Parts: sequence; C-alpha cells; structure tokens
Amino acid sequence: MTTPHWHELTHAYGSAEDIPALFARLGGTEDDAVWNDLWSALCHQGDVYEASWMAMPVLRDIALGRAPGEPIQAVLMAGLIASGPDEARRARFAREIGELLGVARGLLFDPAVDESSFVYLLQSVLAFEGVAVWSRELEGVCDEEYELDCPACEGGLFVAFGSYGTFTSSGDYVGSDAVGEEGRAELVPAVPDRLEGIGARLYRAAAEAGRTQVAQALTHVFGEARCPSCDAVFSVSEQVERRWT
Repeated sequence: MTTPHWHELTHAYGSAEDIPALFARLGGTEDDAVWNDLWSALCHQGDVYEASWMAMPVLRDIALGRAPGEPIQAVLMAGLIASGPDEARRARFAREIGELLGVARGLLFDPAVDESSFVYLLQSVLAFEGVAVWSRELEGVCDEEYELDCPACEGGLFVAFGSYGTFTSSGDYVGSDAVGEEGRAELVPAVPDRLEGIGARLYRAAAEAGRTQVAQALTHVFGEARCPSCDAVFSVSEQVERRWT
C-alpha cells in the first residue's frame, strides 16, 4: 500500500499532516501524551475520520511489534475505527484487520490487562469480526450501566449492575436527588448455562480468561429487568440492540 498523503487527509481538528510525526514520537517517555493526542485526533469522542482508516497499517505494525508503541493501545484504537459500518474501507484494510484480530485475541489472556481494558479488547475483537451493536455497546459493562427506554411505557431507565447494586432505576440513582427504593426494581440475571448467541459467547470469553467480574456483569446485561413505573419485564440486551434499529 502506498504511503498516505497525510496533508490531504483530515481528522478531528483539520489537516492530518501532524499524524506521521505523532506516530514517530512513540517509543519514548512521552507515549501517554502522544497516545492522548492520537486518540483525540483520530477517534475524537468515538468519531472516525478519513485519516483514522489510513492509520490502520501503522496501528497493525505497532500491534505486531514492528513499530514502536504500546500494542494494546494500537489494537483498541483500530478496534474503534473498525467498529463503524464502512464496508468499503473494511474491505480495503481486510489484511490489517485480520492481523489485528489475532493480536486482540491473544491479549485477552494477558494477566497484565485490567478489567476495563479486557472489555474494550473483547469489543475490539467483535469490531474486527464485523459484529454489529456489541462492537460499540459492550463498553457499557465498563460503565456498569445502560441507559434505556422501557419497551412498554417508553420511560427512561438506568440499568445498573456495579458498585451501587443491581437494579433498574426510573431516574438518577446517584447523588442527593437519587431515586429511592420505590423507584427501583431488581434485575434478574441470566443463568450462564442458558445463555445463547452473542451472550453465551461473551460470557464464555470472560470466564475462560478468568474475568469473573466481567462475566457476572454480562449475566445482567443478558438478563431481564423490570420497569419500576409500569412493571413491564424486558430483556436488557434486546433493548440495547433496539437502539441500533
């Protein structure tokens, strides 16, 4: 593949002519700051640009150890880029995506990877494989909540499954204005052996990697919730997926 004409490409802040110099600075004491600049320019608030896709070969080389930089950062950035519905560019960079997928799968079993990074790595695996919805929405596991609408009364809900407990809330559940017990309903987690499809696959990946907290959270994501306002019972994951239809 020919070298990109970076000055002709754009990212979040305009011309991408600064991108080669940023990548060239990796491998030193400023890596954290350099990656922050790269994330801000190429994946600003989750948005992807022309220059983002053209960075895929560089990110592949970093992930494979052919170029300086932290492999996990390269994989996560490439995963976010690949999660968009751009089939033409996915086809163009199919080789790079395939190689990044192999690295991402291996990193899932790296004990040095923290829980949140594990979730983002798993999300990246899905992105490289072209799995819709969960290649973006799995990060709700890191946030320990999903903000959804009740399928029956259409009221706004928070589905929480973390340090504050496991429940559905009809309003904010943190702070001085938090909804009380009358505005909450307990979640019913899925039974792991009864999970199917993407839920079963994600739970199995977390369990096999020894990520018990992530696996437990996934039982709530693929379990059932009850709306405190109208008592309707619904599948959490189905409501997450409905936001994409």
